[in-house]
Amino acid sequence: MKKIVLQNGLIGGLIVASTMLISVYKCYSEQNFEPSYVIGFGGMALAFLFVFLGTKQYRDYTESSITFGKMFKVAFLIALLIATIYVAVWMLVYKNFFPDFMERFSEISLKKLQESGANAQEISAKTVEMNQMKEWYKNPLSVILLTYMEILPMGLIISLISALIFMKKKK
Repeated sequence: MKKIVLQNGLIGGLIVASTMLISVYKCYSEQNFEPSYVIGFGGMALAFLFVFLGTKQYRDYTESSITFGKMFKVAFLIALLIATIYVAVWMLVYKNFFPDFMERFSEISLKKLQESGANAQEISAKTVEMNQMKEWYKNPLSVILLTYMEILPMGLIISLISALIFMKKKK
């Protein structure tokens, strides 16, 4: 089980980390956060395919019946490893290369909102939201938790689906 979890988690983690780096680069070079969402979530989806592959490998490797709980454990461990690599890479990138990320993200988000013709109330609400995010980003633990919240819910859903699909019932 460990080999399957490590192998699939590391490959998925490499994919999601690579797409994150591409996404961050595009976001900074083009001053546009829209393409980064597409690349980022596409990378997450591609990485989480390895949750499916890993649970299928584990099912094929095991000859006896496998409960939903056991399959979910395998699937979730793979998803957790992928998410942890994502968080670790983001923390390294954020701290070492883009410490002004929240300032720039806030600036660009508010500028886009103004250009879209938003009224003063909408802009004010978005400004409050951006200021709260900036405060959260001052604490590394908050950054870690927020980053896990970007990726782990998708991993949890994929893990549940994988466990349901690949569990083996007793014959």
